[in-house]
Amino acid sequence: MKTLIICFSYHHKNTEKLASVFAKTLEAEVKAPSEVDPNGLSEFDLIGFGSGISFGNHYKMLLDLVDNLPPVTNKKAFIFSTSGQTGNQPKFHKKLREKLASKGFNVVGEFNCAGFDTYGVLKIVGGIQKGHPTEDDLKQAEDFVKGLVLKK
Repeated sequence: MKTLIICFSYHHKNTEKLASVFAKTLEAEVKAPSEVDPNGLSEFDLIGFGSGISFGNHYKMLLDLVDNLPPVTNKKAFIFSTSGQTGNQPKFHKKLREKLASKGFNVVGEFNCAGFDTYGVLKIVGGIQKGHPTEDDLKQAEDFVKGLVLKK
């Protein structure tokens, strides 16, 4: 299965760690949204879309890329993210999920885990979710993506 991982990891590179695990497990290439040709995705069987969460959504750069993608027919995709807040993945992924569905993508899975966050006032207190993603988080990410392959 030919796979592409599209990831924008900005602040502490938390989401980049997930993308690296996915890429290694799936033997996939990782690209930033700015490196992706919106018309060049037809060769991939599965595409992962991920970034950190900022104010409840994926980063604008990733959302803008999806806005510029041409329609596809039932192309498989998965969504991933890291955030200072956890436990509300459907809310965090809603906007990206809806954009992908409107383009014809079939979202076959979603993964979110904690990520070290020092945005704004959090910097004063030393941040939240220190040490995340942990080795356990990365193992869960690996298990998640292996499960996607088994779903075929």
